[in-house]
Amino acid sequence: MLSLKLRPLSTMKKRQIPIQSPPSTPPTPQTLSSKSKRPKTLNLKSPKWAPLNLTQSELSLPLTFPTGQTFRWRQTGPLQYTGVVGSHLVSLQHLQNGDVSYCLHQSATSESNAESALLDFLNMGISLAGIWEVFSASDSRFAELATHLGGARVLRQDPLECLIQFLCSSNNNIQRITKMVDFVSSLGNHLGSVGGFEFHEFPSLDRLAMVSEQELREAGFGYRAKYLTGTVKALQSKPGGGEEWLLSLRKLELEEVIDALTTLPGVGPKVAACIALFSLDQHNAIPVDTHVWKIATRYLIPELAGARLTPKLCGRVAEAFVSKYGKYAGWAQTLLFVAELPSQKALLPPHFSNTKESKSAKGKGRGVQTVADASNSE
Repeated sequence: MLSLKLRPLSTMKKRQIPIQSPPSTPPTPQTLSSKSKRPKTLNLKSPKWAPLNLTQSELSLPLTFPTGQTFRWRQTGPLQYTGVVGSHLVSLQHLQNGDVSYCLHQSATSESNAESALLDFLNMGISLAGIWEVFSASDSRFAELATHLGGARVLRQDPLECLIQFLCSSNNNIQRITKMVDFVSSLGNHLGSVGGFEFHEFPSLDRLAMVSEQELREAGFGYRAKYLTGTVKALQSKPGGGEEWLLSLRKLELEEVIDALTTLPGVGPKVAACIALFSLDQHNAIPVDTHVWKIATRYLIPELAGARLTPKLCGRVAEAFVSKYGKYAGWAQTLLFVAELPSQKALLPPHFSNTKESKSAKGKGRGVQTVADASNSE
């Protein structure tokens, strides 16, 4: 297994960054209850952009936001993405030299608090260049991919927000996942409009508890409605509160985290791995779907090529990634996953496109492509 010796952030050229510990048209919240009516659109601040002091090698917006980690960010301009971090409505964009700048449109707190929250959400306590340098030294294919796909980061999302999004993703396509997530998001405080998109603070657990299974079914959630309401109820019963319970999972080992998450309705091992990797600091979590299965059998465990993916083999895949890449295996898998997306394959040299993409995988979200969905209880 690789032994990672990452360079401290202070040795990087940029400054050190502190770690902060449907139906096709779903009904609007106004049709649910008077308590869910959206406030009038807020008057947003005039755009004022400031540097984040991040190079494109540390954060590539197109390789991070539209790649299945989150469904709450929107492209609002050329190389510009907008989303919500806590109560902060922010846009990120690449400058001509590739560096990243940000614009704070709306915030309930100070600009410095908003920037700290944003950097925490972007997982900037971890040097992507440092991790990839180690991976590339022992994996020539990874090294070549990294030159074309630099800056594909793993986000550090709010655990409740991440959990609800991936409950919506089960056996679903990106268009419907996005509509469902938009519906849930619209139950929170309205923060403003950017680029024609409406943005909301993610609703609290108490606010989510006000929505019935029937209301979610009417909004097009189907069988997922019972998983959402069941999970919200289960979280509310946790000592100290469900949101605190989710945050406490960041202190546990991966196996304990997966065991805890899979006690929630609708959360199988694969969805649990997504939540663990994208919100709970479990950097060695491997969400296994058909893309990851193909990557593993092509490069890590070729002796299993042609086998049918089962829960047991999902474990073999995860073990293979961790054996190869160590405690940051989830970050390595993220890059290899991004390289398999049709939008990115088209940008890679021809020798990387040595397999035909399955038609069934097109247009689907990260958490929905596994052949073992039923057995994974997702």
